[in-house]
Amino acid sequence: MRLYFRPGVCSLSPHIVLREAGLPFTLENVNRETRLTASGVDLRTKNPKNVVPTLELDNGEILTEGAAMVQYIADQKPESKLAPRPGTMERYRLIEWLNYIATEMHKGFSPLFSPKINDEYRAAVRDALSAKLTYLDGVLAGKSYLTGENFTIADAYLFTILRWSPVAKLDIATFPNVKAYHDRIAARPAVTEALAAEKAAA
Repeated sequence: MRLYFRPGVCSLSPHIVLREAGLPFTLENVNRETRLTASGVDLRTKNPKNVVPTLELDNGEILTEGAAMVQYIADQKPESKLAPRPGTMERYRLIEWLNYIATEMHKGFSPLFSPKINDEYRAAVRDALSAKLTYLDGVLAGKSYLTGENFTIADAYLFTILRWSPVAKLDIATFPNVKAYHDRIAARPAVTEALAAEKAAA
């Protein structure tokens, strides 16, 4: 598989999951302005949405949404326990988390990356994110990961989004369970390898 990514953005999530699953893959760093990779691939020829992450499968098919990608990757290595078996209630709970992270956390941060928003709106976005972090802090009380004691693809996604907290001027240390969760995931070998690879590519 080939993952088209940019350092520091949401493509870190499938990058972590590929390493957690132990599957072979290559990375293609996409230039933000030109949308070209170092090898000269134009992202638009792979993904008409023109965004990362973009995952090219071994058979040439393309997946373009992070939440779909991580489920696909996990299902290639079911023994990794990165996702429960399809059709089980546990799998639907995982999908529930993926949707919450995508719609409430990921998109909750998105306005803060725009230079066009005013201070009043920025403060309102921060307040909304603080409320969500308070909710997550309660969920994580007494648990290692979102669904219990097993690391899953939802954790890779949430960790990726939590790394954006400094942009929002949100100190996750004020949410002790969230901070411990973040640090627990940051220490995982696959995560440190992914972060090192992205730093080297930046």
